Amino acid sequence: MQRFKTPTFIIHVAGWLLFLTFPLLFINNEQSGQSSLLLLASPYYWLFCLTYISMFYVNALLLVPRLMFKKRYVFYSAVVLGLFSFVYYSQPYDNLLGHNKSVMTALGAFQDAQPKGLNQSLQPDKTPDVGPDVGMPFGPLPNEDLRMQDPNLKRPGGILDLHQSENIDVISLFIFMMIMGLSIATSTVQRWQNAESKVVKAEAEKATAELSFLKAQINPHFLFNTLNNIYTQSVINSQHTSESIMKLSNIMRYVTDDVTQDFVNMKDEIDCVRDYIELQQLRLGADAQINFNVQGNPEGKRIAPLIFMTFIENAFKYGVTKKERTVININLSIEANKIDFTCENKIYNHKFNLERTGIGIANTRKRLEHLYPERFKLNINNGNEMFSVNLCVNC
Repeated sequence: MQRFKTPTFIIHVAGWLLFLTFPLLFINNEQSGQSSLLLLASPYYWLFCLTYISMFYVNALLLVPRLMFKKRYVFYSAVVLGLFSFVYYSQPYDNLLGHNKSVMTALGAFQDAQPKGLNQSLQPDKTPDVGPDVGMPFGPLPNEDLRMQDPNLKRPGGILDLHQSENIDVISLFIFMMIMGLSIATSTVQRWQNAESKVVKAEAEKATAELSFLKAQINPHFLFNTLNNIYTQSVINSQHTSESIMKLSNIMRYVTDDVTQDFVNMKDEIDCVRDYIELQQLRLGADAQINFNVQGNPEGKRIAPLIFMTFIENAFKYGVTKKERTVININLSIEANKIDFTCENKIYNHKFNLERTGIGIANTRKRLEHLYPERFKLNINNGNEMFSVNLCVNC
């Protein structure tokens, strides 16, 4: 079992303080002029309290987890029956009541206050009655229940005074059943809370692992395509090869250092997108028109890393041809509580390109579902030979 957390510890302390005050409230005699606080000096008071406190934690921390929860019901029932027998014969409440000085003093004062010779005047020819029934206003008390009689009549004994079995201490047995029931309920609730906490933790770890896996899929794919582009430039001895390598270095630094987080600064994401677009522009040259517009202030905004890169990659992968001038429009609008991203390009069928097109978009959608649950809208259209993406994220 795990240790109690601070709120649970406070609840336990408050509950036991309330339990400790019950004997002080019930065993109190205002007529004798004695305060119930004198009961705190009695060893029987502490025996009464510690007996039930010990039973509570033994059952809650040991018996229930190791026996009941493991379906060892017979062994558990035998142990509980043993504890019940202990309470039945030891009678902690009767010991507390019988050895309480305030009760003894109250009964003695009550008997001394009765007029002497009362029975003699009423019955002059009989021997005066002697015993606990003398002077009782409601008649003699039942001899079978010693708990209702003068505690002085009980035979002396130690702190663990075992009484006769026919003298049943109903109050002690009732408290025992209450304590055992509460301890079982406490263990059950704590087990349920631990199980629920493990489920929540497992789901969080699963989501984190899945996000890491999705980003690990995206990053190599993105870097692989970029390296291919630089390789092509180097083969044709392009003068922009060195500049492309510098752009790629900036992108790789961003990918390896910042993308490990779930959220990054919006400004850093925009810089990465701009470097990638410029890298592609160097490869395509004057045959491509790339329009990248940013509206709004990115300062203070955070976004999931590489969340736009999948769509931009697809635009350069399937929206570029040598037959006509390439036009790609990328717009990013940043508002107070919303980020709106759009990307449009014409679709060209490349028979030589056999790469799977769905994995990047599917991964991006899963990342959005994890990081922005019910806070994003993703619309993808590919009609009329145009491919358009609109992503709206509520910050």
